[in-house]
Amino acid sequence: MKTIAVIGASLAGLSTVRALRTEGYDGDIVVVGEERHQPYDRPPLSKDFLKGDISADALALGSAEEYEELRVRWLLGRRAVGLDPAARAITLSDGQELHADGVVIATGAGARTVPGADGLAGIHTLRSLDDAEALRADLLNGLPRVVVIGAGFVGAEVASTAHRLGLQVTVIEALDVPLERALGREMGLLCSSLHTDHGVRLQCGTGVTGFSSGNGRVTGVHLADGRLVPADVVLVGVGVRPATDWLAGSGVHVDDGVVCDTGCATNVPQVVAVGDVARCPHPFTGRHARIEHWTSAMEQAGTAARTLLSGTSAPPPSRPPYFWSDQYRIRIQLAGHVLPGDRPELLDGDYESRSFTAVYRREGHPVAVLAMDQPKLFNRLRRTLVPAVAAAAP
Repeated sequence: MKTIAVIGASLAGLSTVRALRTEGYDGDIVVVGEERHQPYDRPPLSKDFLKGDISADALALGSAEEYEELRVRWLLGRRAVGLDPAARAITLSDGQELHADGVVIATGAGARTVPGADGLAGIHTLRSLDDAEALRADLLNGLPRVVVIGAGFVGAEVASTAHRLGLQVTVIEALDVPLERALGREMGLLCSSLHTDHGVRLQCGTGVTGFSSGNGRVTGVHLADGRLVPADVVLVGVGVRPATDWLAGSGVHVDDGVVCDTGCATNVPQVVAVGDVARCPHPFTGRHARIEHWTSAMEQAGTAARTLLSGTSAPPPSRPPYFWSDQYRIRIQLAGHVLPGDRPELLDGDYESRSFTAVYRREGHPVAVLAMDQPKLFNRLRRTLVPAVAAAAP
């Protein structure tokens, strides 16, 4: 291959560039990014950056010196709008046509929103650096009443940050138990109790039907049960949608993301996908799914690079998915995959102190571990987890 195009200036995209060079690829690499920024770290957007503790420069994932060494050509501030695999051509939003022998799809995902949010000042999503800068401006402007729609990890982190800034925070969650799908009912209740521990209002079991406004700015959130929650600032954190619209008509198989095999290869030769947009069979969980984790993007990059350069799907590492979240000065860590019926067993600490380690078991096998503020024990136990296939074996 003479040229490889990486579509998405993300952690996954940059990690794949690094992996391609590590694997010995010496040709041209072009990175296309919809944002005007070079790759940056997203986890701090809901925490330190949102509080104003760090600058945008501190988020950079690479340096000018590294990018010169990697010999990357950047095409930023433009997005891919079409892919023609037969012609090996990518059409960009400015009309440019880019030709490449190999393509890495790393376009990630975009934030979902709720009806009625468009056009109202004070309503935000949080996916990009620009999103974070706009939300931070509102939070640091002293607007006192913050409503977070969605009690997932991103919503919970924003609620925690807003609380630390001294603001009045209400979290709205449509599910009866936040995080139940990821952690199970018992641990979902425990983790979501961090909000009430700190005086943050948590309203569960009701959805959002719309917004009230005045002079073009949000003033409240209408709930499905008829209540109105006053709001000066609203964060909508109701999940993401994989960025695959630009692949329409390309022949690349798309179904809740770009469908890949275990080696990140798509159904189209010389096209691979990585990161939040990639829907791959995971060797540990046994599920065909998108895993929106920082570590997953890093691990997939090496697999995708080897697959693209060899022309044969490379075997991925069989490590348990890993995720962390910092809320109310407490670090929550989860490794593995929790299914309905997997019950947590407390191994150390206690739930009341919010410092503990618990292991989920399936057929007697440890398949996941969850910890609050016990990183050493957590890291030791995550290495003992058993893949889903082994756990299901008779």
